[in-house]
Amino acid sequence: MVLSLAALGVVVVAAASVGSVKVEPGALLSAVADGVRGQVHGPVDTIVWQLRLPRVLLAALVGSALALAGAAFQGVFRNPLADPYLLGAASGAGFGASAVLVLAGSVPWLTWLGVPGAAFACAMATVGAVMLLARRDGGLPVVSLILAGVVLGSSLSAATSFLMLAARDRAAGILSWLLGSFAFASWERVLTVVPLLVPAAALLLLAGRALDVMQLGEESAAQLGVPVERVRLVLLAAATLATAAAVAVAGVIGFVGLVVPHAVRLAFGPRHVRLLPLSAVWGAIFLVLADLCARTVLAPAELPVGIVTALVGGPFFLLLLRRQRGA
Repeated sequence: MVLSLAALGVVVVAAASVGSVKVEPGALLSAVADGVRGQVHGPVDTIVWQLRLPRVLLAALVGSALALAGAAFQGVFRNPLADPYLLGAASGAGFGASAVLVLAGSVPWLTWLGVPGAAFACAMATVGAVMLLARRDGGLPVVSLILAGVVLGSSLSAATSFLMLAARDRAAGILSWLLGSFAFASWERVLTVVPLLVPAAALLLLAGRALDVMQLGEESAAQLGVPVERVRLVLLAAATLATAAAVAVAGVIGFVGLVVPHAVRLAFGPRHVRLLPLSAVWGAIFLVLADLCARTVLAPAELPVGIVTALVGGPFFLLLLRRQRGA
C-alpha cells in the first residue's frame, strides 16, 4: 500500500506537469502552495491550479471509485466478469445525460438539473428499479439482479439511441459524453464527487472481511454469522453510489472497474481486506495515466478517455487471462 500510494503521488505530479505548457515539478509544488494560500498569480499558477490539478484529481477520484466499485461487484456476485455497470448504472446515466442535452431547452427542470445531476439521478433510479424488480421474498437473488439489470439497461440504451437519432445535431455531444472525458473538469466537480465517494468508499472498505466470508457461498456465510442479504444490499447501494458519482462527473468510462481489480487480485491475492483498498489506489493510477494519454497523444486534439481505457484495458485483460490460464 505504501509503494502504491507513492506511485500514485508520482503519477499525479507527472500528469499535472505534462501538457501544452510543461511545468517543472518544483514550479508545480510552488503553484500548489500558492493556491492553498489563496495567492494564485501568474500564468503557471493559473495553469496548475485552474486547469491541471482539478483534472488530475478528478481522474484519480473517478478511477478510484470505479475500481473499488468493480471489486465490490465482483465479490458480491462471485463473478470475475462483473463490473460497476452490471446493474444498469451506465445506461441510466447515459439516458439522463442525453435527455438533458436534447430536451433541456423545452423542459426547464432538466436545465436546472444539468448533465451531472440528471446522470446521477437516473443512474441511482435505474439501480433502485433493478433491485425492486429483482426482489423475491425479502431477498435479492443474484440471477434475478443480473437479469433485471441487463434488461433494464438494454431498454435505457435503446432510449438513448432514440434520443441521438431524434436530435442528430447533438449526437456528437452525446457520444462524447458517453465515451467519457475530463475536458470539463473543475474544482466544483471535484467537490461534488468527494462527499458522495467518501461514505461509499468507507462502507465498501469496512466490508472486506464480510466479502471474504461470502466467497464460501451464501449458506456457509450465513452459518458463520454474516447477514448475507443485508450485507449484499448495503454493498450494492454503496458501490452504486460510487459508480453514479463517477459517471455523473466524467461520463461512462469502461474497463477500469473490470481490469484493475483483476490486476490487483493476480498481484496480491483474492482477500478483499487487501483487494479493495489496493484496487482504489491502482484505479486512480490507471485512470490518471489514461487521461494523460488522452490529452497528449493527438495534442492539441483530445481523445475521449473511454477510448484509451478500452484500447489499453482490452489487450491487458486478455494478457491477464492468458497468464492465468498458463498458471
